[in-house]
Amino acid sequence: MPIVNRISALHDEVTAWRRDLHEHPELMFDVHRTAGVVADKLREFGCDEVVTGIGQTGVVGIIKGRNTGSGKVIGLRADMDALPLSEITGLPHASKVPGKMHACGHDGHTAMLLGAAKYLAETRNFDGTVAVIFQPAEEGGGGGREMVNDGMMDRFGIQEVYGMHNAPGLPVGKFALRAGPLMAAADRIQIDVEGKGGHAARPHQSIDTILIASQIVNAVQSIVSRNVDPLGNAVVSICAFNAGFTDNVIPQTATLLGTVRTLTPEMRDLVEKRLHAVVEGTAAVYGGTAKLTYYRDYPVTRNHAENAVFAGDAAASVVGEDGVNRDTVPVMGGEDFSFMLEARPGAFIFIGQGDTASVHHPAYDFNDEIIPIGMSYWAKLVESRLAA
Repeated sequence: MPIVNRISALHDEVTAWRRDLHEHPELMFDVHRTAGVVADKLREFGCDEVVTGIGQTGVVGIIKGRNTGSGKVIGLRADMDALPLSEITGLPHASKVPGKMHACGHDGHTAMLLGAAKYLAETRNFDGTVAVIFQPAEEGGGGGREMVNDGMMDRFGIQEVYGMHNAPGLPVGKFALRAGPLMAAADRIQIDVEGKGGHAARPHQSIDTILIASQIVNAVQSIVSRNVDPLGNAVVSICAFNAGFTDNVIPQTATLLGTVRTLTPEMRDLVEKRLHAVVEGTAAVYGGTAKLTYYRDYPVTRNHAENAVFAGDAAASVVGEDGVNRDTVPVMGGEDFSFMLEARPGAFIFIGQGDTASVHHPAYDFNDEIIPIGMSYWAKLVESRLAA
């Protein structure tokens, strides 16, 4: 692979940064140590400007090229937050914080972008400006949305934005992306069921919320099987069922929690509409009532066509054209980089993590072998997109 010599020389140093971040995971917007480490390093690298507190705890570093006559400004984004999991790897650099761990590789994403920032600040072999974006709260907090709402794009004049995520199961030395929908909209649902509580020995005098909620769990699956085009994509999963407290009382209420994943705005609208009808209608059949609350969280992560081509070209310049899948199958996971792609054109790409535990698993650890590959991708993307 044509890894830049200077980037290869940084591998051990960046790995040490990554493992330090791994030992000290932080959640959501409470990433004060991580953001502090990032900001200090960006200042040490000689970034032209380092701004903290964007979107609560986000950090942006500005690196100007040798020439800025083109006026072009592109953003490169990494996420910083961890997950509320207890690590079981037993590694020397395992989490030192009980109940928290970097189980999605955001420590690696942050380290790779820091390494790229150091290289870019040293070389400045481009015409324009790079904004390196370090975002909090990707794991459910919408930190990407908060940074956009805080005026980040306009404040720094960002015209395009790019993101990257590791992918377990994709071989080391491979990249994958596609134009259009790459990751799903990720929405939450809550279904509150009400019936009539009573003695379990006299069910005829009650309206059984356990029965109603159970039927709802089954009925909502008909939305995907009978309302969604078989060639379309949608997921409805009920993941929590809360009702009752003992063995001889039919509870008055029950609550279901779940998620909906879709790949187009039209599909999102359809599933939400059908959920209301199915939930309310099913409860009515059994004499109860049910209220659906639909929370629209992360929109579809949609790559812009032209930018996906440039991102794929940058990846190919590192690993060769055979190492880039430019038409990968979309995944139904969500990603709040979607908010940045709604604000500006850009692209999101997967980098092969190899045969490791899956993300969000307590045995996961970022593969340090891919650090120079990811750093080289960032460097090639900047130097090609902002060619002098």
